[in-house]
Parts: sequence; C-alpha cells; structure tokens
Amino acid sequence: MTEQMGTTTTGSSSGDALSGAGRDVVTLKLPAAGAYLSVLRTATASLASRLDFTIDDIEDLRIAVDEACAMLLAQAVPGADLECTFELTSDAIAVSVAVLTLDAQQPSRDTFAWTVLTALAGEVDSSVDADNRVTLSLRKRRGDFSADGAETSSS
Repeated sequence: MTEQMGTTTTGSSSGDALSGAGRDVVTLKLPAAGAYLSVLRTATASLASRLDFTIDDIEDLRIAVDEACAMLLAQAVPGADLECTFELTSDAIAVSVAVLTLDAQQPSRDTFAWTVLTALAGEVDSSVDADNRVTLSLRKRRGDFSADGAETSSS
C-alpha cells in the first residue's frame, strides 16, 4: 500500500478542516481484493471527518466507496491493483476508484447498485481509459444541499 499526499493547504497544522483556499490529495494503491476494502473504508471515514462531515454523511460515504469498489472488483484483472484517490477541499470530498479490467465495461447506470451509490454519494460518474481501466468517481459535499438550496438531511 502506498500513500502519496500532495498538499496545497493554508489551514492550521493542528489537523483542522481545510481552509477555502486549499486541497489535499491522498492516493492509496491496494491489491484488487475484497480483503483490503476495510482499509479504504477506514481511510474514507478518517478523511471525511477532517472536513467535519456529520456521522451520517461519513457512514454514507464509507458505504458508497465500498459499493463502488465492489462494482469494480467484479471485473478486475486477476492480480491487478485498485487505486483510490481522495481529493479534499474545504467543503467536499471527491473519491475516484480505478482498476484495470478485462472488458472495460462501465457499470450500468440502470441498476439498483448505481441508484444506491448516487443516493449515498451525491455526484457519481464513471469512465474508461484506453488501457481498459475503469474509474468510478464520487463527490460528496459537506451537508449536501439540494438544487433548491435546502439542506438535505437524513435525521
């Protein structure tokens, strides 16, 4: 497992949430096997807590990352690595999960799993590159706001 942290933050060194002018990028590279998903769930929760996400939002994001990985692991090339990149800004976390696949099939957007993923993460997208690497991208904002500006809350 590797961790690379590129920091352009202007926040305090005490571990507070980021200021509006900065962002952190954390990349984890793990074997594409279900046994390692607990590492990503833990990293997801830890990074979201740095942004002062609510406990419910942290849990939603943990489940979303787990679901995104499960969708990708089903088509991963045996022995491939799963790469997860977290980008933290002052009010959001973007998570991209990518794996090399045999058939380069993007997950279907007409499935229950995609619907759940969208409900949990907010913004979801997928892409395939020329090397058959499929990427799922999630973005969750702190206190997710609906289109009319009203805060959505599960409480």
